[in-house]
Amino acid sequence: MHIDSYQFGKIVIDGVDYSSDCLILGDTVQSNWWRKQGHSLSAEDLPTVLAARPSVLVVGCGASALMKVSEETRQALQEHNIQTEALDTHKAVERFNELSQKGVNVAAALHLTC
Repeated sequence: MHIDSYQFGKIVIDGVDYSSDCLILGDTVQSNWWRKQGHSLSAEDLPTVLAARPSVLVVGCGASALMKVSEETRQALQEHNIQTEALDTHKAVERFNELSQKGVNVAAALHLTC
């Protein structure tokens, strides 16, 4: 997978436009990804990520990085041997592409606004 571009509220992944938060797992994009609490990421929001067990989860916390990843969520991911990198979504897109290009088993959880 490759993220072609990102701007506030819109992302293009492998040539397809999305205007809602997304999860990228392997060769699939789950659009309309919703979290229990809008600006807080919990392990409950990531069952497919925990089951897939990527090496790295890149979290796009929004254009202004307003979404927070709780310590409990980081611990749950670590218990599944998933490294977590939480960045503003612009930087998360760059990091996802970099890791993907290197062949790393990487997933992304991307908040497109805030």
